[in-house]
Amino acid sequence: MVTKSDHHLFEKYKNQLKSEKKIVFAWQISILVAFFGLWEMASRLYWIDPLIFSSPTRVLDLLVNRFANGSMITHIQVTLFETVLGFIIGTVVGIVIATLLWSSRRFARIMDPFLVIMNAMPKVALGPIIIVALGPGYLSIIMMGAIISVIITTLVVYSGFNEVDPNYEKVLISFGATRWQLFKEAIFPATLPVMISTLKVNVGLSWVGVIIGEFLVSTQGLGYLIIYGFQVFDFTLVMSSLVVIAIFAAIMYKLIEKLEKWLIKHST
Repeated sequence: MVTKSDHHLFEKYKNQLKSEKKIVFAWQISILVAFFGLWEMASRLYWIDPLIFSSPTRVLDLLVNRFANGSMITHIQVTLFETVLGFIIGTVVGIVIATLLWSSRRFARIMDPFLVIMNAMPKVALGPIIIVALGPGYLSIIMMGAIISVIITTLVVYSGFNEVDPNYEKVLISFGATRWQLFKEAIFPATLPVMISTLKVNVGLSWVGVIIGEFLVSTQGLGYLIIYGFQVFDFTLVMSSLVVIAIFAAIMYKLIEKLEKWLIKHST
C-alpha cells in the first residue's frame, strides 16, 4: 500500500530530476553563449585571424542572406536527405548482420577476422571506388554515409547480443523456446539500450560519411559548400556550413533521445 510519505518522497525525487535537467540545460546554454562570445571577441580583437576563422556575426549575416534567397535551404535539403538515408541504411544493415552473426556461431567465427579488418580499414579510402562503381550521384554519397557506420553498428550490436544475461536464455529454453523465439523475446529487447547508443554514435558517423562523399563528388549540399568556400577563399561560408551541420546533427541526436525515452516507456 502506497502511503502519503511514499508519495511525498516520489514527488521530491521527480522535482530533483527536473531541477537537475534545468541545471544541465542552463550549463549547456551558458557554454554555448560563452563559446560564441569568445569567438566573436577573439575575431574582433585579432586574437585569431578573422579572414580564416570568421566570426559569429559574419556567419549569421551570411546565413540570413542565403536563407532569404533560398540557396542554403536547397543545400540543407540535399545533405539531410543523404544523411538520413545513409543513417537508416547503415543502422538497419548493421543490426541485420549482427543478428545473422548471433544466429550462427560458426558464421560469427568465420566472419570475426574480416569484421576486425574492415573496421580498421579507413572508410574514406573507399570513397573513390564507391563513386566509380555507383556513379557520381546521390547513391554513392548515401552509400558513403551507410558504409562508414555499418561495421561499427554490427560489432557493437553483436557484442550486446552476446552480453545478455544467459539466465534469460536458459529459462526460455527450459520452456521449449526456439532460437527465433529466444531472440525475439529475450535477446532483442534486452539489447535495445545498446542499439539506441549505437544510433547516437551513427548520427555523427553518417554526417561524416555524407560530407566526405560530397567533398569527393557533388554539386549540391553542405559538403559542396565547404569545398567551394575553400576554393574561393570564403571561410565565412565554410564556417557557416559547419555551424549548420552542427545544428542539424544536434537535432538528430535529440530526436534519437526522444526515441530512446519512448522505447523505454513502451517496453517496460
